[in-house]
Amino acid sequence: PRVDIAVDPLEGTNLCATGAPNAIAVLAASDEGGLLHAPDLYMEKLVVGPSSKDAVSLDAPVAENLRAIARCLERDVEDLVVVVLDRDRHAKLIDDIRATGARIRLIGDGDLSAGIAAAVMGSGVHAVMGIGGAPEGVLTAAAMRCLNGEIFARLVIRKPEDEARCRAMGTDPKRIYTSKDLASGENIIFAATGVTDGTLMKGVRFFGDGVRTGSLIMQSTPARIRFIDTIHVEQTRMVRVRF
Repeated sequence: PRVDIAVDPLEGTNLCATGAPNAIAVLAASDEGGLLHAPDLYMEKLVVGPSSKDAVSLDAPVAENLRAIARCLERDVEDLVVVVLDRDRHAKLIDDIRATGARIRLIGDGDLSAGIAAAVMGSGVHAVMGIGGAPEGVLTAAAMRCLNGEIFARLVIRKPEDEARCRAMGTDPKRIYTSKDLASGENIIFAATGVTDGTLMKGVRFFGDGVRTGSLIMQSTPARIRFIDTIHVEQTRMVRVRF
């Protein structure tokens, strides 16, 4: 069968280089035409979990969105944790979030991992806000299709060439995309393996005769989420594994 594939061999290169958490290797696949061919530009993003996806808007003020998320989760705004990439461009966003009393978790890289965490109950992350890469937005959308979360996204146009590039690739620079727009296929598969330890998966662990990895495999039809713990044995002789 013909399929579309979106891949990021190492999402969070700086995280991996510094040993920081949440670096992952990730791939999404869908029916042919089921993943948007996004230009390599920035994208405004708002990622939330299943309970909040019908209550927020990318164009709404930060305070309004956070109040809506708090109502849906039946908690106070002060109890929310919002993940934001630690970038100068987010100075006003950070100020707006802090003004509501919500807590901020600044990350150096890896908004895809944060987006997945926002859609998983118990992860301690309730939303992701800010501007990040558009290709990562497509991968996040594929994960949201499997987790029943939502991403709202709009391409960031900084110069005339950016808009021309969007038009040439068939994307609308003014449109607010959702997960169904970015990952429209009926059958979505999302796979991620931890490179460094993270919120949902352990990183790669080396032992004398092999490597141990933790992976997350999700699919939309039928809806399934699997955590896979794998031991890759480098030699054919018996190895000693400690659990």
